[in-house]
Amino acid sequence: MTDTITERLGSCYTGVVHDVLRDVGVNDCLLPSELRPLLPEKTICGPAFTIEGHPDESVSVDDTLLAWTGLLSKAPGGHIWVCQPNTHNIALMGELSSETLQMKGIPGCVIDGKIRDSEFMVKNGFQNFHNGFTPRDIPGRWIPISSGQPIHIGTVMIEQGDYILGDRDGLVRVPRAIAEDIADRAVTAMHTENKVRSGIMGGMDPQDAYLKYRKF
Repeated sequence: MTDTITERLGSCYTGVVHDVLRDVGVNDCLLPSELRPLLPEKTICGPAFTIEGHPDESVSVDDTLLAWTGLLSKAPGGHIWVCQPNTHNIALMGELSSETLQMKGIPGCVIDGKIRDSEFMVKNGFQNFHNGFTPRDIPGRWIPISSGQPIHIGTVMIEQGDYILGDRDGLVRVPRAIAEDIADRAVTAMHTENKVRSGIMGGMDPQDAYLKYRKF
């Protein structure tokens, strides 16, 4: 079944969604600006599939890969893979994993850490928000500790099913309990902005446009 919230939020941009959240009193909604898109021109939107793990060099390569492929198996289509790895020294997404997620209908990833095989992901059009690159991978070095549980990225708590919208400007988290209302408000706000824009382009004074529409 089509997720209409994803469709409506995905038609918006992060700036207007942030403004709507601010207007309803949700201020801690922006993920760290250090997380940048691999594909700046591509927007991603959807409910979060949350993952947390930590570095552990006592685990075997086999244990790491069994746990990792288990996560890939559980990832629900249409969700954003959102990972708090608790390390910035290991790549938490690469070519084969991204292709697996892409085949499952995952539109992209948000990783508070590094990625690798970036040229392959660019070629395949798979979006990743990340804070850098490294060839160093996870086998024998990292283990997941939870999925589907609340995680923190920066100061923002993300729960399973919260909506994530990411574009060139950054990432915004929309609490699932109010996501439908925020999507409706954001779409309405964009329509109002279009009226302001049309008025100004038609010669209206910008302050008059603001006073008429109370939006700028």
